[in-house]
Amino acid sequence: MDRTFLVLGGAGLVGYQVARQIATELQPERIVIASRTEASVESAVTRLRDDVPGVDFVGEWGDVFVREEYARRGRAELLADPDAREGVFADLLGPIDRAFVASRLAHLFERYQPDVVVDAVNTATAISYQDVYTASVVAKQSIEAGPSAGNASDRWPEIEGDVESLILSQSVPQLIRHILILHRAAREAGTRLYLKVGTTGTGGMGLNIPYTHSEDRPSAKLMTKTAVAFAHTGLLFLMARTDRGPAVKEVKPAALIGYAAVAHRTIREHGQPVVRYRARRVQLDDQLEVAMDAAAFEPLGEVEIPVIDTGENGVFTKGEFEAITSIGQMEFVTPEEIAALVVAEVRGANTGRDVIGALDGSVLGPSYRGGVLRHQALEVLRRLEVETGTHSVALGQLGPPELSKLLWEAELLRMEFGTLGAVTASSPDEVSIRVTSRLEAMPDLCDTVTSLGIGILDADGAALRRGPRLRIPEVAGANVVAVSAVERDIWAGKGWIDLRPANFARWQRRFAAMHAAGPPDPAAGTDDVRLDRYALEVIEIGAVVAWVLANEHDGYRVK
Repeated sequence: MDRTFLVLGGAGLVGYQVARQIATELQPERIVIASRTEASVESAVTRLRDDVPGVDFVGEWGDVFVREEYARRGRAELLADPDAREGVFADLLGPIDRAFVASRLAHLFERYQPDVVVDAVNTATAISYQDVYTASVVAKQSIEAGPSAGNASDRWPEIEGDVESLILSQSVPQLIRHILILHRAAREAGTRLYLKVGTTGTGGMGLNIPYTHSEDRPSAKLMTKTAVAFAHTGLLFLMARTDRGPAVKEVKPAALIGYAAVAHRTIREHGQPVVRYRARRVQLDDQLEVAMDAAAFEPLGEVEIPVIDTGENGVFTKGEFEAITSIGQMEFVTPEEIAALVVAEVRGANTGRDVIGALDGSVLGPSYRGGVLRHQALEVLRRLEVETGTHSVALGQLGPPELSKLLWEAELLRMEFGTLGAVTASSPDEVSIRVTSRLEAMPDLCDTVTSLGIGILDADGAALRRGPRLRIPEVAGANVVAVSAVERDIWAGKGWIDLRPANFARWQRRFAAMHAAGPPDPAAGTDDVRLDRYALEVIEIGAVVAWVLANEHDGYRVK
C-alpha cells in the first residue's frame, strides 16, 4: 500500500483535485501538499482536512527549482542579489552533487520519503516564462551602453547583473538539472511512481494559435513553453528507461483547464490591483510613450469585473472565456477529469493516456536485421585492422571520455595477454610492466592515441604522455589548471590510459567477476543470458567494456 503521497503544485487547480481524489479513493496515511506560496498551501490544507478527515495533510511551501535556503524568496529578488545570483548560478551550472545536497526538491523527498509523487507544477511555464528573449535584449543593451571612462565602476555591476540574469534564464540547463535532481531524489527515497501532469503549451492548438504574449503570432515566448514542455517529456522518457528508479508516467492535457471560481472581483496584474484612470487624449507626433507616469492621470478606483478563475491559466472575462473555449479553439477540460485519470494511473489502470507509455509503444527498437548486419560490419572492421596494421579502438568523440580510456586499456590487455585468465594469473605489477613495454615497442600506436586527445599516465603516476590537446580534464573557460594527486587520479579515472598497477588490479577484479559469473549456457534457456555474464574467454574489447558499463555504471537499457 502507498502510505505517503507528495503532490507538487498541490494547492493549484489540478493539484488540489488530485490530492482530494487520492485522499478520498486511495486513503493513504499522509499527503504532502507542496506549492509556491504559503497562503495557497494553508488554504488547500485547511479545505482538504475539512473535506477528507482521517488523512494526515501536511503543507510545504516554497520554490522547488532552487536550493532550500532560497525557496521562500522570489526569483526577481534572487537575481537582484549578487550573492544569491552566484548561488543560483552554482546550483544550475556547477557540480551536481553540491546542487543536489542544497536542493529544495531533494529535501522534500528526503524528509517525507514519498511512495508516489504527483507533479502538478506547470514546469514549462515556470521555466519558459523567465523570458530569455527580454533578458537577451536587456543584456545586449547593457553591454552596448558599456562602461565609459567616467562611469566604468558604476556601470559594471549593472552589466554583470544583466548578463548573469540572461545566463540564468536559459531553459534547457534548468530543465536538465531539475530532472537529474528529481531522479536521484526519487531513487534515494525509494519512490515507486512519479506521475507528471504536463502541458502541450498551447492548449492543444498548433502554430496557428491566436492567443499570444506579444505582437507576434505565435509568440516566441509561447513556443518556448511548448518546446520546454516536450523537452520535459523527452527527459521523462529517459528517466522511465533508467533501472532502479521510479516508474514514470505523464498525463498531458491538451485543452484549457478550469475552473476554480466565478465572481465579480478586483482585477490584479503582477499581484497588484489594476487602477482605473480617466483617459487622456494625446496628439500622435513623432514619438509615442508606451508607458507614462501614472501620476499624470486621474485615478478612479480599482477595475472590478465579473471573471472566471482558471487557476494557473489565469483569470478571464466572459468574452475571453467564451472565445477560448469555443469549438475549434482550446476548448475545455476540468481538473476533476484530470485528477480521475491520475488516480486511475496511480492504481495501475491502463487508461491509454500515459504519454510515456505511448512513446514506448511508438519508438522503433532494435531489430533482427540490425543484429545480423552488426555481425557482418564487425567482421569487416576486424579484417581491415589486420590488412592495414592499425587499431580500430576509440576516437574519443563518443562520450563519455571514460569509454575511450576503457576501450584502449582493454585493447592493450588483449594485445599483451589475449585472455581473461592470462591477465588474472599475473600480478598487477607484472601487468603494468608488460603493457608499458608493449606501448614502448609501438611508438606509432602511442602517438595515435595521444593525438586523439587521450593522455597516457606512466606507471609511476609522475608523467603523462600527451598530444597537443587533452579531452580530460574538461574545464570551461580555462586552459591551465592546477594539478594535485587527487585531480590526477580523477582525470586518470575519467579519460586517461592509466598504466599504474592499481588500475590493472581493478581490471583483474573485473575479469575475475566475469569468470565467476561464467558464460551463458544455451542449454539452460534464455534466462541464463544476463548482463553479468561474459560469453568468451578471449578479450573482445567492445564486449568487455559493455560489461563494465552495465555492471559498474548501471549503463544499460531496460526496454
